[in-house]
Amino acid sequence: MQSGNSQIASGATGSAGWSDRGPGPGAGRGCRPDAVRTDVPTWPVVEATGNRADGSRRGVELLRRVLSGSGADPGRAEQAIAGPDEPPVPDESGHDDPLRHVLRTPARPGRTADWPDWTPEHLRRAWARRGVDRPWTHQAAGAELVRSGTDVVVATGTASGKSLVYQLPVLAGLTEDPRATALYLAPTKALAADQLRSLDGLAPDGVRPASFDGDTPMEERDWIRRHCRWMFSNPDMLHRSLLPRHGRWSNFLRRLRYVVVDECHTYRGVFGSHVALLLRRLLRLAARYGARPTIVLASATVARPAEFGSRLTGRDVVAVTDDGSPHAGRTVAFWEPPLLPEITGDNGAPVRRPAGAEAARMLGDLVLEEARTLAFVRSRRSAELTALGARRQVAEIAPELADRIAAYRGGYLPEERRALEAALMSGELLGVATTNALELGVDISGLDAVVLAGFPGTRSSFWQQAGRAGRAADEALVVLVARDDPLDTYLVHHPQTLLGAPVESCVLNPVNPYVLAPQLACAAAEMPLTTADVDETFGGAPAVEVLDALVEEGVLRRRPHGWFWPDTGAAPSAQVDIRGSGLGQVAVVEAATGRMLGTVDGSSAPATVYPGAVYLHRGDSFVVDELDLDGGVALVHPEDPDWRTEPQSVSDVTVLATHSARRSGPVQVCFGETTVTSQVVAYRRRTADGTVLDQTPLDLPPQSLDTRSVWYTVDPDALAAAGIDDARLPGALHAAEHAAIGLLPLFAICDRWDIGGLSTALHPDTGLPTVFVHDGHPGGAGLAECGHAVLDRWLAATRSAVADCECRTGCPSCVQSPKCGNGNNPLDKAGAVQVLDLVLAALADGGAADAPDVAAATDRGGR
Repeated sequence: MQSGNSQIASGATGSAGWSDRGPGPGAGRGCRPDAVRTDVPTWPVVEATGNRADGSRRGVELLRRVLSGSGADPGRAEQAIAGPDEPPVPDESGHDDPLRHVLRTPARPGRTADWPDWTPEHLRRAWARRGVDRPWTHQAAGAELVRSGTDVVVATGTASGKSLVYQLPVLAGLTEDPRATALYLAPTKALAADQLRSLDGLAPDGVRPASFDGDTPMEERDWIRRHCRWMFSNPDMLHRSLLPRHGRWSNFLRRLRYVVVDECHTYRGVFGSHVALLLRRLLRLAARYGARPTIVLASATVARPAEFGSRLTGRDVVAVTDDGSPHAGRTVAFWEPPLLPEITGDNGAPVRRPAGAEAARMLGDLVLEEARTLAFVRSRRSAELTALGARRQVAEIAPELADRIAAYRGGYLPEERRALEAALMSGELLGVATTNALELGVDISGLDAVVLAGFPGTRSSFWQQAGRAGRAADEALVVLVARDDPLDTYLVHHPQTLLGAPVESCVLNPVNPYVLAPQLACAAAEMPLTTADVDETFGGAPAVEVLDALVEEGVLRRRPHGWFWPDTGAAPSAQVDIRGSGLGQVAVVEAATGRMLGTVDGSSAPATVYPGAVYLHRGDSFVVDELDLDGGVALVHPEDPDWRTEPQSVSDVTVLATHSARRSGPVQVCFGETTVTSQVVAYRRRTADGTVLDQTPLDLPPQSLDTRSVWYTVDPDALAAAGIDDARLPGALHAAEHAAIGLLPLFAICDRWDIGGLSTALHPDTGLPTVFVHDGHPGGAGLAECGHAVLDRWLAATRSAVADCECRTGCPSCVQSPKCGNGNNPLDKAGAVQVLDLVLAALADGGAADAPDVAAATDRGGR
């Protein structure tokens, strides 16, 4: 990197100059206003430090074990503070105590109701055999609404028995009408498989429930199509298999009486927008065959559920929110790993013990207590490393328990996932390190503890993961372990930001042209689109504009009665990725044996299975020999190196069109369309303590992303007057950009993997020092737009996070990024504060209103 005109880019990983752009499935969209109302109750915080109302102290005892394992005073577990706004109780021993806050939530008794009069006797007996003599109040109320044909969203807490709300009326309806059918949709295969298992002993023989997903053998699919009356599937199979071949499914669709959409809060952002249109395609085809199914949505963590349910389905939806189920108490601990005095990071910055290493130690300690524990980590690699570290720790003390620890993540083969799920449910496994693959899915009961290695990105995900504990009568333990980054550090020191706030609103945009165009093409291929379809189902005028463009491009044909898909013999759905990556899966194959180890998403393959990368699978290490993106395969060989690898990427941002611009003195703030180009150009090998061994160049193709960005420019004269000369400017902008990316998740439903950025002392499109923050999704998922809407508050929080950090020159808790391709150089922490002070002062002084003529002047051709 050079000073002056050099550009320092941060990809969707939040790193500067080095980008891993692909966002995860279901990444969200939407601003977090100061006061967001939610109908979902949050866990209350209490002051008590003694026994809970239910007499359980299990959570506190487990926290004592975790403290003891870290070398801290176990008695600190008893020192629960009065509320999340108060400072932590200091550790009088002088030890670098990692425990920042402890809060305890009370147990809650349940409220029951009578079974509805129409409940079949065999269902009452079946639930009684499971210990359910009477339903909870919300279960009875919700089931009555579904029975009456009302579209419903059940928005009650984790482990509140939401499944019964739809199981009861669906099973009753399928029993009464032997020809009726039902469709269950889940965001993950694990969740659908678990819900199917829950019908064992409930569903009468004539219901014939079955799973229809990518793991279903071909020979079973015909039987399911002809005979299954309650199909458990996912949006991907609906999109790629059922709807394009709806003629073969005509009997199922003609009799479709219920559609269940589970964990509906996951359908947000680009993925949610695709699913919203997918549901409209389904309902349109069902109507074509004469059916109008009742829709049931369910989620433990969705704000304004009725409003969101209506946006997702296109129908008026009634919310059930009064949770009548009981809940055990929980001890919630906020943990900041200690500093490692023997290690310094980039530019001599202090380094904390990694959150993954802390989680591995905690997982081992809790397994030694025979506490059933999930440790949620942020990546597939971390899941493998965390499980491996915990097994090693346990093997030294209790070898008989070591085999009861495993990793669970996406990319495993179907038979491996099923075996792990069965072992977890049976209790054979005590400890599991997992990605968010188990945030939803297997309905695990009796968990004693959950450890979160880093904030999962949204309050909604935090409560989903934390809610996996405490499903039995005993009090459970939840520990949030902060990663060494600005957001996590902020949260463990300000727990009211997490515990004292409602979950976020789930926002989606079905008229995003990048989503609408492929979905309209799919709909037209299924059945010609009429004007009524467009006006009543697919969004009206925005859809017409997209359809006209599709006709102009030759994708569709316009006829007097509507829009038609040319009969080319190929359905467009096969080319449309509803999860937004734009690429398919890359198979990871052991070269010597041809054994398929797993898969990685095509968009993330260049940054995860590049030649030379270390790839972990179920505790075994492999090194990548070759990556063939066109062929969709990465060849690996087994190897156990004593180093790890990290990708290096370069990025560039081109402004296409400016939709909004306002000048406030020397500062101009803009929002608009941009193209982000990124390329993995090298990788580094690092030892376990972080020492860089070498850097190896790579020759991989660049990837381009048309998206939306928010950016600000600052006049050079104002920067010079603030004391930032040309030599300091790149580092000051770079540090301000890193910190802003780290804090945006406080205001938008995302994590830093969903966004990226670039800073430059002279950008060719603006001619000025510029800082960009961009969406990591085609067409944008609303993240940059949200940042633009709350820019003042966002940058004020960023400024506070940087200025309040105790480090001298910048560290991972404020301005450093662990994946910065420039080695976090240059970074000027003091300069970042000066830049942010200048920008905030200018914004506070106000200035010209949005200038619409600026958009026209800077339009460079749109998309």
